[in-house]
Amino acid sequence: MEAHFRYCADLVRQADHDRYLATLFAPAEKRPGLLALYAFDLEIVRVRDLAREPMPGEIRLQWWREAVLGERTAEASANPVAAAFDETLIRFGLSREGAAALIEAHRFDVYDAPMRGNDELGDYARNTAGTVIAFAAAILQGHALPVKLTQEAALAQTIVWILATLPRHSARHQVYIPEDVLRQHGADAADLYAEQATPQLRAVVAELALRAREHLRRVADQRDDISDEAGPALLPLAPLRRWLGRLERAPYDPFDPPVIGRWLRQWDIWRASRSPGRIGA
Repeated sequence: MEAHFRYCADLVRQADHDRYLATLFAPAEKRPGLLALYAFDLEIVRVRDLAREPMPGEIRLQWWREAVLGERTAEASANPVAAAFDETLIRFGLSREGAAALIEAHRFDVYDAPMRGNDELGDYARNTAGTVIAFAAAILQGHALPVKLTQEAALAQTIVWILATLPRHSARHQVYIPEDVLRQHGADAADLYAEQATPQLRAVVAELALRAREHLRRVADQRDDISDEAGPALLPLAPLRRWLGRLERAPYDPFDPPVIGRWLRQWDIWRASRSPGRIGA
């Protein structure tokens, strides 16, 4: 099992360095569980990248769903991420149904159906990023963070992810921006597919960036509800404020999102580890 946890650590270090760095601020005995959680999330998120058509994607997600529900014990034990995550579910009493709900929410990813509205975006954020944050806090302190705090953090993280991955999703005709936000500003999905940075689309991006900032601010406002033990669960959000600042510099191109150097991101995470309010203030 130790080899499985090492595999997860290597995967997270290579694919999501911010989360990897955040785990270093957690007690040593909690780090393997966090890294298994983040590796599991990476495996689910990249299903669309590995399976370009809906059917193979559905099959992969169904396999993972059955694995986390304990229905593929033998097969899961041979997969290092599945085995390490299963051990983490057991060790920390995490909800298998919650993990299955995360997988179910990611079924949206394997199709090209649009995000219909803000409510759908909120549900997606809550069941994906929100579940990961809640699980991370449970690993660290034995219980989840307040629901409102988790939801604000999940929405901030999800909106920034949507903006940061806009070029990749547009190229394959995926629309994570809610349709009602596009309509509100007179933008059209065709602008996304053509990668046309129209004034209307810039207005959409500006509104979403403002929303992400507001969600981060609300996280900072609830910093008294973040225990020292649970702090590392939110540290991956620390670089988001700087990223949004770069995005908002005019003129900006929605299809050329900013890139923040690793050292600056590490600095933001370190500062937030000293003062959780720095995540969004």
